[in-house]
Amino acid sequence: MYSEINVSVEDGNLGRNTGTSTHAQVKIGVSAAEASSPILISNSMKPAEIRAKLGDCPLADACIDATENGLETIYALPVKAGTEGTAGKVTHTGDGAGSITVSGKPGNAFDIVIRITEAGGRNTGCFRFSVDGGNSFSGEYTIPEDGAFAVPGTGVTVTFTAGEGTDAGFADGDDYAFRTTAPAMSNADVLDAVSKLAGFNKDFEVCHIVGTSTGTLWAALSGMAEEFLTIHKKPFLFLCEARPCAEDENPDAYLAAMEAERKGISSYFISVCLTYATYIRKDLRTQDINMAGVLSGLIGRTKESLSVGCVEECPISCAKLLKLLPDGIGEYSRKLDEAGYTVFRQYSGKEDYYVSNANVMAPAGSDFAYVESVRVLCRIIRAVSAKATDKIQCEIDPGNLEGSVGTIEAYLNIAIEDCLRDKIISSGAVTIDTKNLNILADETLDVDVTWVPMGTARRYNISFAVSNPASGV
Repeated sequence: MYSEINVSVEDGNLGRNTGTSTHAQVKIGVSAAEASSPILISNSMKPAEIRAKLGDCPLADACIDATENGLETIYALPVKAGTEGTAGKVTHTGDGAGSITVSGKPGNAFDIVIRITEAGGRNTGCFRFSVDGGNSFSGEYTIPEDGAFAVPGTGVTVTFTAGEGTDAGFADGDDYAFRTTAPAMSNADVLDAVSKLAGFNKDFEVCHIVGTSTGTLWAALSGMAEEFLTIHKKPFLFLCEARPCAEDENPDAYLAAMEAERKGISSYFISVCLTYATYIRKDLRTQDINMAGVLSGLIGRTKESLSVGCVEECPISCAKLLKLLPDGIGEYSRKLDEAGYTVFRQYSGKEDYYVSNANVMAPAGSDFAYVESVRVLCRIIRAVSAKATDKIQCEIDPGNLEGSVGTIEAYLNIAIEDCLRDKIISSGAVTIDTKNLNILADETLDVDVTWVPMGTARRYNISFAVSNPASGV
């Protein structure tokens, strides 16, 4: 018989009506980097160091956002783009007669502005460029003699062409602006990358799929999560990014579309971040981003049982998160939260932003409705399974079952004692059934692991009243 640790999870025990963990995470995203195994990224690295390893790409951006917000260790798994990035139409503002064309393959989503700083043509005029919509600009460059300028770190080249009948086609102060889309992974690319984690011999608790995904992928990842749990004994949470509200889509239509997208997804190993926001990144670029990278940083810096929606512990400064997108989406936060997505919000009287609830796409009534409860579950599974692995093929005396099994039981309970010490559960125990044990025939021990979670104060009922003191007081 092949020795094995078999695990299963019983859900529903709470009857819900409606640290030794490394806190490491895996991120899978588009990058031109060549790597047969995940690349180690730490929060001691500066943004330039992360980009030196991964390139100027969505995967690097997600790592930068996460490390800035508290995640210490990332295993970044680069994936080649299945869909190339594109450049949009160039918009010209100003009086100059010159024009700019764009070529190349964008490596990320950029909001590029070419600003003329000295009038002239090729080899005489000067310009600066911005990759974040004009929030910050480069140093000054001379328009090249051949007109072609490769915008550093973007993968695109702009070509300056003077207007007909003039040598000075570009006027001081003119802006030429265009946006690029990021390259993207196909669902098959993602699933292939995830499958490689089966042989990855490092502990991690979250796998962030960088870039927009849909219910089709979430459903596939749900099945893979169960395989990783039962076959590979690797429990972890998938963090995904839903699509943004389209420019021509009103919030009501967006809400209805996302509610439909969520239907049929029933897994507490899937969490989907729906919030898009204008955010100032660590390298001071101001960009419109999905907040999943920031969310993963908050998860990485908190103990397993603490909600990343804790107002005291997990604020996102309004000096960093400038606004939620699109305008007015905050009014829909409650309904999007109730649909099972993770969204960011503001509270009355506070300027900063917070996670509403770190939801997972669990079935109704699940004991594991939030990221924090799934993190605790995964840690306990990993810790108890590791202890049980130490005891595979250990000898048991049929004449002294209580003594032999009791020793194993005490050893497995060390994992629970660690969780109690770190205060991620309020009580718990590992018990092994000896009454129905036939060790000579079955060679199997039935182990039960139970615990009582820490509570979370998600709402307050406060009554206010004027007190009428007694006469004469």
